Amino acid sequence: MNRRRKAAPDRSGEAPAATRFYYKGSRLKQLRAFCTIAKLGTLSRAAEALFLSQPSVSLQLRALEEELGARLIERRRRRVVLTREGEALYELAQPLVDGFDALDEAFRSRTRGLGHAALDIACGNSTIQYLLPDMVKAFRARHPDVPLNLRNVTGTDGLALLRSDQVDFAVGSMLDVPHDLSYEPLYHFDPMLITPLGHPLARKAEITLEDISPHGLILPPKRLTTYRLVDLIFQRSKVPYHVAIEVGGWEVIKQYVAMGLGISIVTGICIGADDHARLAARNLAAYFPQRSYGVVVRKGKYLSTEARAFIDLIRPGLFTRQDYWEAGHSER
Repeated sequence: MNRRRKAAPDRSGEAPAATRFYYKGSRLKQLRAFCTIAKLGTLSRAAEALFLSQPSVSLQLRALEEELGARLIERRRRRVVLTREGEALYELAQPLVDGFDALDEAFRSRTRGLGHAALDIACGNSTIQYLLPDMVKAFRARHPDVPLNLRNVTGTDGLALLRSDQVDFAVGSMLDVPHDLSYEPLYHFDPMLITPLGHPLARKAEITLEDISPHGLILPPKRLTTYRLVDLIFQRSKVPYHVAIEVGGWEVIKQYVAMGLGISIVTGICIGADDHARLAARNLAAYFPQRSYGVVVRKGKYLSTEARAFIDLIRPGLFTRQDYWEAGHSER
């Protein structure tokens, strides 16, 4: 048995409330047994109703009486009757026991009309535009009643929303993960050099940084990861480079490259099957690291049922994108 000794009495002769003895640590079981005895009139009937043995019911009653320091029932022939203390406790305990036993149904009734909680997700423009469309479509098909809010934010703003609990989680790319966040990478994309179809580099089987060096690059703004990564790789390799145009948005960059205004180094996530009709793409995985996209959650954050359902849906294996493979991307 899981019995604990009573704590030493204090000067008033009573054990401290926090360390009082409870039979099997359950006051609710004791009160339920007592109320059932009072209602049915015998210990044997109470034991049958509770699917317990009669000795177990007797022990629970005895423990309750010892704890309260009062006799609660008197045995008269084949039945038991409540003492005055027992009647007082029954009036107090019966509504509590009934309320606890009806808690599940009351909870379902109370929450039935609340509807589904809105799902707020922080994500960058490339994530919204290239990674999530088909996944959002699949989620809406399975959960049409869940309001969905995709916050189009930069990485820094997305982390601020996460930390202030204004969003459930974020979907995007991370290179450095802060200690208070958890990052689960789900999809990986190779770095790609894109050029116009008639560009001299479009015909080369293998491309080096030295090959890229003479040509003007079209890159996203300096504050974004792609620009900083390109700068780091060229500086580390001691190969000069120059930026011809700095502009935001992968679609704009691809359009400018197709117009012959320069070449670019992009993440493979933005290259679709239709782009091969106007752009040549060469893999630069020999020089640049893959970029991962996944789920970012604040550590200790409670995720709603809707949030867990979305995350489960976008995990590889449960959801695949054939166009990723056709474009030469990899999923890990």
